[in-house]
Amino acid sequence: MIETTRGYVRVDGDDLEFVRHSPVPDRQRSLTPVVMLHEGLGSIALWKKFPEELAEYLGREVIAYSRKGYGQSTPISQSRDVDYMHREAQEILPAVLDHLDVTSPILLGHSDGASIALIFSGSGHTANGLILMAPHVFVETLTVRSIEEAKKTFENTDLRSRLSKYHGDVDSAFWGWNDIWLSKEFLKWNIEDYVTKIHSPILVVQSSDDPYGTLAQVDAIEKLSCGKTVRAILEDCGHSPHVDQKQKTIDVIERFVLSLT
Repeated sequence: MIETTRGYVRVDGDDLEFVRHSPVPDRQRSLTPVVMLHEGLGSIALWKKFPEELAEYLGREVIAYSRKGYGQSTPISQSRDVDYMHREAQEILPAVLDHLDVTSPILLGHSDGASIALIFSGSGHTANGLILMAPHVFVETLTVRSIEEAKKTFENTDLRSRLSKYHGDVDSAFWGWNDIWLSKEFLKWNIEDYVTKIHSPILVVQSSDDPYGTLAQVDAIEKLSCGKTVRAILEDCGHSPHVDQKQKTIDVIERFVLSLT
């Protein structure tokens, strides 16, 4: 049985929505919680049932929150800077964890969220483990082309309407992500130096067909990290393993989490 709690934490004057799925009985809460970090267009709502299902499979608390500019959290009022993921990892995420009384979590990040998890751990913050789905450690031409296509799709199809189900301010969410990733200055974005400082165990879940990143991202993490890295490469899967290959993704996450204990 899962008990679900929803609310907001206030960080730097912004209200960030969160949800925590806690197994009942309470004794399960003594296990290290999993904290989920969404993708560049994600939110609590866009995770759908995945966090709750994961809590049931793992038998431990799973927490997710929507970053500023996403979901029902405070919208952004100005363009993002190149270091927006650094600020999230080094300032916002630690504050959110402190508000929620979470220490040494297992971080589960998707895409941008996976990059934030890497920066968090590589900046000296403690994580019991990192689960990285489709992470970015540097910018690839493939990624930029796919984000350019996303821009065209947003402008010329019903994508805006479909995303509005998951974001209170859909323009804040989309353009806050799209504009910075397509800027010239972002082409030099690189967090490989942070990866070299990570000692936590890492699971990388990546699709061989991901339109937003290649296996070069996985290779870099495996080569540079000081922690043990496990890779799970999924076939017939796009950018969202937890959607396209949900059960396989849950299975590899469950095995990884069990190995930590």
